[in-house]
Order: sequence, then C-alpha cells, then structure tokens
Amino acid sequence: MKTISLNHRNLAGWQREAEPTVMALGCFDGLHHGHEKVIRTALRKAKEKNLKTSVMTFFPHPRTVLPGKKREFHYLMPQREKEARLRKMGVDTLYVVEFDKRFASLPPEQFVSDYLLGLGVAHAVAGFDFSYGNRGAGNLDRLPADSGYRIGVTKVEKVGIGDRKISSSLIRETLLKGSVEDIPMLLGRPYEMTCTVDGRTFIPHPHFTMPAPGAYEVSIKTGTTGIRTELTVEESRLLSCKTNVLSLQEGSCTVIWHRALPEKRQIQPTHLSVQYGY
Repeated sequence: MKTISLNHRNLAGWQREAEPTVMALGCFDGLHHGHEKVIRTALRKAKEKNLKTSVMTFFPHPRTVLPGKKREFHYLMPQREKEARLRKMGVDTLYVVEFDKRFASLPPEQFVSDYLLGLGVAHAVAGFDFSYGNRGAGNLDRLPADSGYRIGVTKVEKVGIGDRKISSSLIRETLLKGSVEDIPMLLGRPYEMTCTVDGRTFIPHPHFTMPAPGAYEVSIKTGTTGIRTELTVEESRLLSCKTNVLSLQEGSCTVIWHRALPEKRQIQPTHLSVQYGY
C-alpha cells in the first residue's frame, strides 16, 4: 500500500500520478466496525469495477481545527497503526489529507473537483453522515451533482448496537469512563496501546486514549514475551504495574486492555505466549 501525505502544496503533483479508483472517505480513527464496513464496501465495489481501492482520511482531526471545537482531542490510534490495518485489509493507496483552515474552507464543489475528480475517483463510498466542504455543506446526496455526475456513490448505513451508532466518539467515551470490557463489541477487538516500559512504569505513546484512572486486567507483550497482570492508571497519565516486568525487556511494549477491576481485587501475574489471536 502506498501512503501519500496530501496538501494544497503537493496536490497538483499527485493529481498527475493518480489512476482511477474506488475511494472510501472518512477519518477512520480506531477503524471500528462501522469503518470496516465502509472500507470493505469500497473493496467490493473496486473488485466489481476492476479498479484499485483508495482511502482518504484527514489529519489532524477536524475537531482540533474547526471553530468552536475543543483543541484537546483523544485519538484512538496513531497513523502508523491505521496504515498497517488498512494494508492488511487490501487497500492500494492511502491519502492522508492535511486538515487545516484552508482545507476546511473549501467550497464543497472545489473539494470534489480537486480532491476526488482530480485524484481519479470513479466511485466514492462513505458512511451515511459523511460531510465535506466549508461548514460540512456537502454530503453524499449531492456528491454526484457536485462531480457533474462523473462519480458514483455508495452510502453505508449506520452500524450500531441497539439504537446507538458505533462511532469513534462512543469508543472514546467508553474508554474515558474505564469500561474497557465493552470495547470489543464496538471496535471488534480489545483496545491496544503502545507504551515505553521502564521497570514498573509505562509511558503511553502519542495518539492513544487513556482509560479512566483505576486498576485493570491487561496483557502486556513485547517481542516474543507476554504477561497477563494488573495495571493501574494514575492521574498523571502514567501506568504502573503490580509486578516487576523487567522480564519483558525495557523499551516499547503493547498493552491490551481486558477489563476494569473492582477495588481490592488483585490479579496474579501469568506469563503468556503472544499468540493472542485478536
């Protein structure tokens, strides 16, 4: 998969190299069940049309740029992990658009002309509530007209649990209140976070959402070694382990969150193989 960082300065160059694709559109933070349905729909459409599949995502998140939005934002995964999962799904090209005030102010028709038609998009796939252009004035219902009816559109309807839409916002909310055991039904897998470990202290890498302060049952893995144990989240946004995990080697590790623990309950550490199958 080719990853292209896209902005108004290099857009013309990438337009010259573009080839026809079916494109999935969205921020795709976390790549939850709803996101995967959009991307798999695009992959299926591309196969039907004998075209390659592209994904367009946006960074930083629009909520950190748009007026009236909070500048502090809890990402669910860094770009490198998003890239790895999209590559595994079979996406051919990932466009990461620089979302700044200039991009946010584009009229909807210009976004379609420059960033879709200009990049060879023959068919666009997105969630039912996807919007584009200045103040989100564009939507999937008007995209065909904005493209001069040169782009076909597939709208993916809501993926939900009960009457609640599965969304990145819902996943963040669930993590921030500490309900990590509910994450697999939203995300399709337990929540994972990359950290730097130093003895019993863990420092999370950027662009992850820290669960609420408290004690959790987790798996910690690095290289070919793993351990299932208890981890405490502190107000300082550091993590501390009940046991010495120097056997995992100091450096980078992955923390897999299983469940919040009631007060005074302790988990006896158990060494694991790292073939979790998530």
